[in-house]
Amino acid sequence: MEQTIYIFDTSFWISVSAIAGLLVLSGFFSGSETALTAASRGKLRAKADKGSRGAQRALTITEDSERLIGSVLLGNNLVNILATSMTTALLARFFGENAVALSTIVMTILVLIFAEVLPKTYAITNAERAASLVSHPIQVVTFMFSPIVLAVRWVVRAILWPFGVQTDPDTNILAVREEIAGALKIGHSEGLVEKEDRDRILGALDLSERAVDEIMLHRSDIEMINVEDDPMVILDQCLESKHTRLPVFKQNKENIIGVLHAKDLARTIYRIISTHKNPDIALKRFDVSKVSKEPYFVPNTTPLDDQMRQFLRLHSHFALVVDEYGSLQGLITLEDILEEIVGEITDEFDEAEDSTLAKSSDGHFIVEGGMTIRDFNRATECQLPDEEANTVAGLVIHESQMIPTVGQVFSFHGFRFEVTERDANRITELKMRPLHIIPPN
Repeated sequence: MEQTIYIFDTSFWISVSAIAGLLVLSGFFSGSETALTAASRGKLRAKADKGSRGAQRALTITEDSERLIGSVLLGNNLVNILATSMTTALLARFFGENAVALSTIVMTILVLIFAEVLPKTYAITNAERAASLVSHPIQVVTFMFSPIVLAVRWVVRAILWPFGVQTDPDTNILAVREEIAGALKIGHSEGLVEKEDRDRILGALDLSERAVDEIMLHRSDIEMINVEDDPMVILDQCLESKHTRLPVFKQNKENIIGVLHAKDLARTIYRIISTHKNPDIALKRFDVSKVSKEPYFVPNTTPLDDQMRQFLRLHSHFALVVDEYGSLQGLITLEDILEEIVGEITDEFDEAEDSTLAKSSDGHFIVEGGMTIRDFNRATECQLPDEEANTVAGLVIHESQMIPTVGQVFSFHGFRFEVTERDANRITELKMRPLHIIPPN
């Protein structure tokens, strides 16, 4: 009886209370680490803007992620080791030499349940709220442990340096753009985000990664005005065109001297006819270059987001694209850039065009050669690479290293490509299907 009283004395209960307190601290550090790393910085910023001091502190301490993780791990390891040591000493009073093995089993169970799974589950479920709640004590812990963490940081870097590993605490593990894109793809796969919404947002995010030459209208398809033509011929051309702005060239189509707006031309010719006594003579003397605006040239490597900002700043919608030698490559409009975000934009004046993509009854895609790889991927959910070519025809030419003839078949990137139409050196139509799909007989 005296021995039992001795074992369960005051020091026993103090040790049990201390171990329980250390487990609580361990759970606090584990949950804090999960909450602060899992919390969305966007949601924290929104809460901070509404006046939440906890959210603002959470944003501040997560800016130096290396210091934060080092401090939390240091605190977590300290309390876990101390709790395990105290448990071993306490059990030694009951089980002697077997206390070490028993302490390992007991502490593994307790730490796993109460210091790891339970707090981390709560932290993941309520990441932003938990991050705001723990931000103040973690800020204090980070300040207290900062000298030790700094020393450990330098030791770790010194060990990694001979192996060529260099750490940068200011580098984000996951870029914001990639985080948003990943969330959209996951949301779409789970049915939470519509395909159209995903494509619009991803299109806006991709503008900085794409250049104007990827979406420009090629120079072979540009409708132009010859400044030497009769003014009435030019007027008829403008009235029949579906475009309101047309480039004006002199002598050859590489020599662009201006951009003519149909409204400016119609207004000027109407003024000549209505005010002159001899309008026929006045029209013959009329120089269309005087009502055309100065052409705006942009390099073909300009990122789309930069070009859109330039259009908005200059209050312009139309630019001619040139290469590094100043040769005309094509033209781009503000509408072209917007279509990369919202999809095809048409109005009552646009002519009905045949679809650049159709699906046949045997499971093949009938694709216009000039269709961009990006548009094909967005329409079919495929993943053809667009690093080496902008169009489907360009991809076939790049991979085959030749200009294929009608009837030739190629297989690459998981697709079978068959050239079905060709105009001179241009592939105008292809038949495609995934290699893993066997068409019916």
